[in-house]
Amino acid sequence: MSTKKTILVTGSSGLIGSEVCTYFSRELGYTVNGLDNNQRAVFFGPQGDTRWNQRRLSNELSGFTHTEMDIRDRAGVLRLMRELRPTVVVHTAAQPSHDLAAAIPFDDFDTNAVGTMNLLEACRQACPESPFVHMSTNKVYGDAPNRIALRELETRWDFADPLYAHGIPETFTIDQSKHSLFGASKLAGDAMVQEYGRYFGLPTCCLRGGCLTGPNHTGVELHGFLSYLVKCNLEGRTYKIFGYKGKQVRDNIHSLDVARFMAAFVEAPRAGEVYNLGGGKANSTSILEAFDLAERITGKAQDYTYIDQNRSGDHICYYSDLRKMREHYPSWDITQSLEDTMEQIVEAWEARSHSLASA
Repeated sequence: MSTKKTILVTGSSGLIGSEVCTYFSRELGYTVNGLDNNQRAVFFGPQGDTRWNQRRLSNELSGFTHTEMDIRDRAGVLRLMRELRPTVVVHTAAQPSHDLAAAIPFDDFDTNAVGTMNLLEACRQACPESPFVHMSTNKVYGDAPNRIALRELETRWDFADPLYAHGIPETFTIDQSKHSLFGASKLAGDAMVQEYGRYFGLPTCCLRGGCLTGPNHTGVELHGFLSYLVKCNLEGRTYKIFGYKGKQVRDNIHSLDVARFMAAFVEAPRAGEVYNLGGGKANSTSILEAFDLAERITGKAQDYTYIDQNRSGDHICYYSDLRKMREHYPSWDITQSLEDTMEQIVEAWEARSHSLASA
Protein backbone atom coordinates (compact mmCIF):
# COMPACT_ATOMS: atom_id res chain seq x y z
CA MET A 1 0.00 0.00 0.00
CA SER A 2 1.26 3.47 -0.86
CA THR A 3 2.60 5.61 1.98
CA LYS A 4 0.93 8.64 0.40
CA LYS A 5 -1.76 10.09 2.67
CA THR A 6 -5.12 10.04 0.90
CA ILE A 7 -8.59 10.82 2.18
CA LEU A 8 -11.99 10.00 0.72
CA VAL A 9 -14.68 12.47 1.80
CA THR A 10 -18.32 11.71 1.01
CA GLY A 11 -20.62 14.71 0.77
CA SER A 12 -17.53 16.72 -0.12
CA SER A 13 -19.46 19.72 -1.45
CA GLY A 14 -21.44 20.15 1.76
CA LEU A 15 -20.58 22.19 4.81
CA ILE A 16 -18.60 19.62 6.80
CA GLY A 17 -17.31 17.70 3.80
CA SER A 18 -15.81 20.79 2.17
CA GLU A 19 -14.22 21.90 5.44
CA VAL A 20 -12.66 18.46 5.88
CA CYS A 21 -11.34 18.53 2.31
CA THR A 22 -9.76 21.93 2.89
CA TYR A 23 -8.31 21.15 6.34
CA PHE A 24 -6.80 17.77 5.43
CA SER A 25 -5.36 19.19 2.20
CA ARG A 26 -3.89 22.46 3.46
CA GLU A 27 -3.03 21.63 7.07
CA LEU A 28 -2.17 17.93 6.87
CA GLY A 29 -0.93 17.44 3.32
CA TYR A 30 -3.47 14.82 2.22
CA THR A 31 -4.45 14.09 -1.35
CA VAL A 32 -8.21 14.59 -1.33
CA ASN A 33 -10.84 12.59 -3.16
CA GLY A 34 -14.29 14.14 -2.87
CA LEU A 35 -17.45 12.13 -3.55
CA ASP A 36 -20.66 14.10 -4.12
CA ASN A 37 -23.58 14.21 -6.55
CA ASN A 38 -25.30 17.44 -5.46
CA GLN A 39 -28.15 15.45 -3.94
CA ARG A 40 -28.83 18.40 -1.65
CA ALA A 41 -30.30 20.23 -4.66
CA VAL A 42 -32.60 17.25 -5.25
CA PHE A 43 -33.70 17.24 -1.60
CA PHE A 44 -34.09 21.02 -1.16
CA GLY A 45 -34.37 22.48 -4.66
CA PRO A 46 -32.14 25.13 -6.27
CA GLN A 47 -31.49 26.91 -2.96
CA GLY A 48 -29.74 23.75 -1.73
CA ASP A 49 -27.40 23.52 -4.72
CA THR A 50 -23.75 22.98 -3.70
CA ARG A 51 -22.05 23.02 -7.09
CA TRP A 52 -20.50 26.38 -6.19
CA ASN A 53 -18.66 24.67 -3.35
CA GLN A 54 -17.50 21.85 -5.60
CA ARG A 55 -16.06 24.40 -8.03
CA ARG A 56 -14.39 26.24 -5.16
CA LEU A 57 -12.65 23.09 -3.96
CA SER A 58 -11.50 22.22 -7.47
CA ASN A 59 -10.11 25.73 -7.97
CA GLU A 60 -8.50 26.19 -4.56
CA LEU A 61 -7.17 22.79 -3.49
CA SER A 62 -4.13 21.29 -5.12
CA GLY A 63 -4.61 17.61 -5.88
CA PHE A 64 -8.37 17.62 -5.25
CA THR A 65 -10.30 15.07 -7.32
CA HIS A 66 -14.09 15.07 -7.57
CA THR A 67 -16.06 11.86 -8.11
CA GLU A 68 -19.69 12.17 -9.14
CA MET A 69 -21.35 9.28 -7.32
CA ASP A 70 -24.32 8.42 -5.14
CA ILE A 71 -23.44 6.45 -2.00
CA ARG A 72 -26.48 4.25 -2.72
CA ASP A 73 -24.53 2.84 -5.69
CA ARG A 74 -23.15 -0.21 -3.88
CA ALA A 75 -21.07 -1.59 -6.75
CA GLY A 76 -19.73 1.86 -7.57
CA VAL A 77 -18.73 2.56 -3.97
CA LEU A 78 -16.91 -0.78 -3.68
CA ARG A 79 -15.16 -0.23 -7.01
CA LEU A 80 -14.02 3.27 -5.98
CA MET A 81 -12.81 2.10 -2.56
CA ARG A 82 -10.76 -0.71 -4.11
CA GLU A 83 -9.30 1.71 -6.63
CA LEU A 84 -8.38 4.43 -4.12
CA ARG A 85 -7.66 2.40 -0.95
CA PRO A 86 -7.71 5.69 1.00
CA THR A 87 -5.79 5.99 4.26
CA VAL A 88 -8.76 7.85 5.80
CA VAL A 89 -12.51 7.83 5.06
CA VAL A 90 -14.76 10.65 6.31
CA HIS A 91 -18.45 10.06 5.68
CA THR A 92 -20.57 13.23 5.74
CA ALA A 93 -23.03 12.52 2.90
CA ALA A 94 -26.64 12.32 4.11
CA GLN A 95 -30.26 13.27 3.73
CA PRO A 96 -30.07 15.80 6.58
CA SER A 97 -33.63 16.97 7.28
CA HIS A 98 -35.95 15.31 9.78
CA ASP A 99 -38.90 17.24 8.32
CA LEU A 100 -38.22 16.14 4.74
CA ALA A 101 -37.61 12.50 5.67
CA ALA A 102 -41.32 11.84 6.24
CA ALA A 103 -42.07 12.83 2.63
CA ILE A 104 -39.27 10.69 1.15
CA PRO A 105 -38.87 7.74 3.55
CA PHE A 106 -37.16 5.36 1.13
CA ASP A 107 -34.74 7.98 -0.18
CA ASP A 108 -33.97 8.96 3.40
CA PHE A 109 -33.30 5.41 4.65
CA ASP A 110 -31.45 4.28 1.54
CA THR A 111 -29.15 7.29 1.79
CA ASN A 112 -28.55 7.43 5.54
CA ALA A 113 -28.61 3.76 6.51
CA VAL A 114 -27.92 1.72 3.36
CA GLY A 115 -25.43 4.24 1.97
CA THR A 116 -23.47 4.10 5.21
CA MET A 117 -23.55 0.29 5.10
CA ASN A 118 -22.23 0.36 1.53
CA LEU A 119 -19.26 2.46 2.61
CA LEU A 120 -18.50 0.39 5.71
CA GLU A 121 -18.45 -2.91 3.84
CA ALA A 122 -16.39 -1.40 1.04
CA CYS A 123 -13.87 -0.22 3.65
CA ARG A 124 -13.80 -3.63 5.31
CA GLN A 125 -12.99 -5.24 1.97
CA ALA A 126 -10.59 -2.64 0.58
CA CYS A 127 -8.90 -0.76 3.47
CA PRO A 128 -9.86 -2.16 6.89
CA GLU A 129 -6.96 -0.41 8.62
CA SER A 130 -8.12 3.07 7.52
CA PRO A 131 -9.95 5.20 10.12
CA PHE A 132 -13.63 5.61 9.24
CA VAL A 133 -15.23 8.78 10.63
CA HIS A 134 -19.01 8.97 10.40
CA MET A 135 -20.92 12.23 10.75
CA SER A 136 -23.94 11.14 12.79
CA THR A 137 -26.46 13.41 14.55
CA ASN A 138 -27.87 14.18 17.98
CA LYS A 139 -31.26 13.16 16.56
CA VAL A 140 -30.26 9.56 17.37
CA TYR A 141 -31.43 10.44 20.91
CA GLY A 142 -34.89 11.23 19.56
CA ASP A 143 -36.99 13.51 21.72
CA ALA A 144 -35.81 11.82 24.95
CA PRO A 145 -33.88 14.99 25.96
CA ASN A 146 -37.29 16.67 26.29
CA ARG A 147 -37.97 14.47 29.33
CA ILE A 148 -35.21 16.22 31.28
CA ALA A 149 -36.55 18.77 33.76
CA LEU A 150 -36.26 22.27 32.30
CA ARG A 151 -36.40 25.80 33.60
CA GLU A 152 -37.70 28.68 31.55
CA LEU A 153 -35.50 31.77 31.43
CA GLU A 154 -36.22 35.09 29.77
CA THR A 155 -34.79 34.14 26.37
CA ARG A 156 -34.19 30.38 26.54
CA TRP A 157 -34.98 27.02 28.06
CA ASP A 158 -32.21 25.32 30.05
CA PHE A 159 -31.73 22.06 31.94
CA ALA A 160 -32.91 22.21 35.55
CA ASP A 161 -31.42 18.81 36.42
CA PRO A 162 -27.82 19.29 37.66
CA LEU A 163 -26.93 15.92 36.12
CA TYR A 164 -26.99 17.71 32.74
CA ALA A 165 -25.21 20.91 33.76
CA HIS A 166 -22.55 20.13 31.11
CA GLY A 167 -25.06 18.98 28.50
CA ILE A 168 -26.10 15.63 27.00
CA PRO A 169 -23.49 12.84 27.40
CA GLU A 170 -22.88 9.88 25.07
CA THR A 171 -24.48 7.54 27.64
CA PHE A 172 -27.89 9.17 27.16
CA THR A 173 -30.66 6.77 26.09
CA ILE A 174 -31.57 6.27 22.43
CA ASP A 175 -34.66 4.17 23.27
CA GLN A 176 -38.37 4.83 23.87
CA SER A 177 -38.46 8.17 22.07
CA LYS A 178 -39.65 9.74 18.83
CA HIS A 179 -36.70 10.25 16.50
CA SER A 180 -38.33 11.34 13.23
CA LEU A 181 -37.65 9.03 10.30
CA PHE A 182 -34.41 10.95 9.73
CA GLY A 183 -33.26 10.28 13.29
CA ALA A 184 -34.12 6.59 12.91
CA SER A 185 -32.26 6.19 9.60
CA LYS A 186 -29.23 7.98 11.01
CA LEU A 187 -29.39 5.79 14.12
CA ALA A 188 -29.32 2.69 11.91
CA GLY A 189 -26.17 3.95 10.22
CA ASP A 190 -24.69 5.02 13.56
CA ALA A 191 -25.23 1.53 15.03
CA MET A 192 -23.59 -0.14 12.03
CA VAL A 193 -20.54 2.14 12.28
CA GLN A 194 -20.18 1.13 15.92
CA GLU A 195 -20.70 -2.55 15.06
CA TYR A 196 -18.08 -2.58 12.30
CA GLY A 197 -15.70 -1.15 14.90
CA ARG A 198 -16.59 -3.55 17.69
CA TYR A 199 -17.30 -6.73 15.65
CA PHE A 200 -14.64 -6.42 12.97
CA GLY A 201 -12.17 -4.24 14.88
CA LEU A 202 -12.25 -1.42 12.33
CA PRO A 203 -11.12 2.02 13.56
CA THR A 204 -14.49 3.77 13.45
CA CYS A 205 -16.27 6.58 15.26
CA CYS A 206 -19.68 8.23 15.19
CA LEU A 207 -19.79 11.98 15.70
CA ARG A 208 -23.25 12.90 16.95
CA GLY A 209 -23.36 16.47 15.77
CA GLY A 210 -25.44 19.28 17.19
CA CYS A 211 -25.90 22.30 14.90
CA LEU A 212 -22.97 22.13 12.54
CA THR A 213 -22.40 25.50 10.96
CA GLY A 214 -19.95 27.84 9.29
CA PRO A 215 -19.50 30.21 6.36
CA ASN A 216 -19.71 27.51 3.67
CA HIS A 217 -23.15 26.31 4.71
CA THR A 218 -25.94 26.50 2.11
CA GLY A 219 -28.64 26.91 4.73
CA VAL A 220 -32.31 26.31 3.87
CA GLU A 221 -35.45 26.37 6.02
CA LEU A 222 -35.44 22.63 6.64
CA HIS A 223 -31.74 22.38 7.45
CA GLY A 224 -29.04 24.83 8.51
CA PHE A 225 -30.30 26.83 11.48
CA LEU A 226 -27.80 29.72 11.80
CA SER A 227 -26.99 29.96 8.11
CA TYR A 228 -30.66 30.17 7.12
CA LEU A 229 -31.44 32.61 9.93
CA VAL A 230 -28.68 34.96 8.74
CA LYS A 231 -29.86 34.65 5.14
CA CYS A 232 -33.37 35.66 6.21
CA ASN A 233 -31.97 38.61 8.16
CA LEU A 234 -29.86 39.91 5.28
CA GLU A 235 -32.57 39.45 2.64
CA GLY A 236 -35.47 40.70 4.77
CA ARG A 237 -37.21 37.32 4.65
CA THR A 238 -39.65 36.22 7.32
CA TYR A 239 -38.16 33.55 9.57
CA LYS A 240 -40.66 31.02 10.94
CA ILE A 241 -40.38 30.02 14.60
CA PHE A 242 -41.98 26.64 15.25
CA GLY A 243 -43.18 26.45 18.86
CA TYR A 244 -41.48 26.58 22.27
CA LYS A 245 -41.77 30.41 22.30
CA GLY A 246 -38.59 30.69 20.22
CA LYS A 247 -36.64 29.73 23.34
CA GLN A 248 -35.51 26.31 22.06
CA VAL A 249 -31.75 25.93 22.47
CA ARG A 250 -29.08 24.42 20.22
CA ASP A 251 -25.32 24.30 20.53
CA ASN A 252 -23.43 25.37 17.43
CA ILE A 253 -20.04 24.13 16.32
CA HIS A 254 -17.99 25.65 13.51
CA SER A 255 -17.11 23.25 10.71
CA LEU A 256 -13.41 23.99 11.29
CA ASP A 257 -13.59 22.61 14.83
CA VAL A 258 -15.38 19.54 13.46
CA ALA A 259 -12.54 18.95 10.98
CA ARG A 260 -9.97 19.48 13.72
CA PHE A 261 -11.57 16.80 15.89
CA MET A 262 -11.68 14.38 12.97
CA ALA A 263 -7.95 14.96 12.46
CA ALA A 264 -7.33 14.24 16.16
CA PHE A 265 -9.25 10.97 15.91
CA VAL A 266 -7.39 9.92 12.76
CA GLU A 267 -4.09 10.53 14.55
CA ALA A 268 -5.11 8.22 17.43
CA PRO A 269 -8.12 6.15 16.29
CA ARG A 270 -10.29 3.92 18.44
CA ALA A 271 -12.71 1.14 17.47
CA GLY A 272 -16.46 1.75 17.58
CA GLU A 273 -16.37 5.02 19.50
CA VAL A 274 -19.15 7.60 19.90
CA TYR A 275 -18.74 11.33 20.59
CA ASN A 276 -21.32 14.10 21.03
CA LEU A 277 -19.78 16.70 18.75
CA GLY A 278 -21.27 20.12 19.39
CA GLY A 279 -20.37 23.58 20.55
CA GLY A 280 -21.17 22.82 24.18
CA LYS A 281 -23.00 25.20 26.50
CA ALA A 282 -20.66 28.12 25.71
CA ASN A 283 -21.71 28.02 22.04
CA SER A 284 -25.41 27.41 22.66
CA THR A 285 -28.15 29.81 21.67
CA SER A 286 -31.92 30.02 21.46
CA ILE A 287 -33.67 31.33 18.36
CA LEU A 288 -34.50 34.60 20.15
CA GLU A 289 -30.86 35.01 21.22
CA ALA A 290 -29.68 34.25 17.67
CA PHE A 291 -32.00 36.97 16.35
CA ASP A 292 -30.42 39.46 18.74
CA LEU A 293 -26.88 38.45 17.74
CA ALA A 294 -27.67 38.65 14.03
CA GLU A 295 -29.24 42.08 14.43
CA ARG A 296 -26.19 43.37 16.33
CA ILE A 297 -23.84 42.11 13.60
CA THR A 298 -25.83 43.19 10.52
CA GLY A 299 -27.66 46.21 11.89
CA LYS A 300 -30.86 44.86 10.33
CA ALA A 301 -34.04 43.94 12.19
CA GLN A 302 -35.02 40.27 12.03
CA ASP A 303 -38.46 39.72 10.55
CA TYR A 304 -40.17 36.64 11.96
CA THR A 305 -43.50 34.99 12.56
CA TYR A 306 -44.46 32.59 15.31
CA ILE A 307 -46.23 29.29 14.63
CA ASP A 308 -47.58 27.75 17.81
CA GLN A 309 -46.75 24.21 16.74
CA ASN A 310 -43.35 22.62 17.31
CA ARG A 311 -41.76 20.30 14.78
CA SER A 312 -42.39 16.64 15.56
CA GLY A 313 -39.56 15.16 17.65
CA ASP A 314 -37.81 18.52 17.95
CA HIS A 315 -35.58 19.18 20.94
CA ILE A 316 -36.60 21.90 23.39
CA CYS A 317 -33.06 22.21 24.75
CA TYR A 318 -29.95 20.43 23.56
CA TYR A 319 -26.28 21.08 24.02
CA SER A 320 -23.45 18.58 24.02
CA ASP A 321 -21.38 17.42 26.97
CA LEU A 322 -17.85 17.73 25.57
CA ARG A 323 -16.00 16.14 28.49
CA LYS A 324 -15.46 12.73 26.86
CA MET A 325 -14.02 14.33 23.72
CA ARG A 326 -11.67 16.50 25.76
CA GLU A 327 -10.61 13.53 27.88
CA HIS A 328 -9.81 11.28 24.90
CA TYR A 329 -8.24 14.08 22.83
CA PRO A 330 -6.94 16.75 25.23
CA SER A 331 -5.23 18.72 22.45
CA TRP A 332 -8.65 19.45 20.91
CA ASP A 333 -11.10 22.12 22.02
CA ILE A 334 -13.53 24.66 20.58
CA THR A 335 -11.64 27.50 18.87
CA GLN A 336 -14.47 29.36 17.10
CA SER A 337 -16.93 31.25 19.33
CA LEU A 338 -20.60 31.62 18.48
CA GLU A 339 -20.17 35.34 17.71
CA ASP A 340 -17.12 34.75 15.50
CA THR A 341 -18.99 32.02 13.65
CA MET A 342 -22.03 34.23 13.08
CA GLU A 343 -19.83 37.06 11.77
CA GLN A 344 -18.22 34.66 9.29
CA ILE A 345 -21.63 33.43 8.11
CA VAL A 346 -22.79 37.02 7.56
CA GLU A 347 -19.65 37.83 5.55
CA ALA A 348 -20.07 34.69 3.44
CA TRP A 349 -23.71 35.35 2.55
CA GLU A 350 -22.87 38.97 1.67
CA ALA A 351 -19.97 37.86 -0.53
CA ARG A 352 -22.15 35.25 -2.26
CA SER A 353 -24.87 37.86 -2.84
CA HIS A 354 -22.38 40.32 -4.36
CA SER A 355 -20.95 37.57 -6.55
CA LEU A 356 -24.37 36.66 -7.94
CA ALA A 357 -25.24 40.32 -8.49
CA SER A 358 -22.10 40.91 -10.54
CA ALA A 359 -22.36 37.69 -12.54
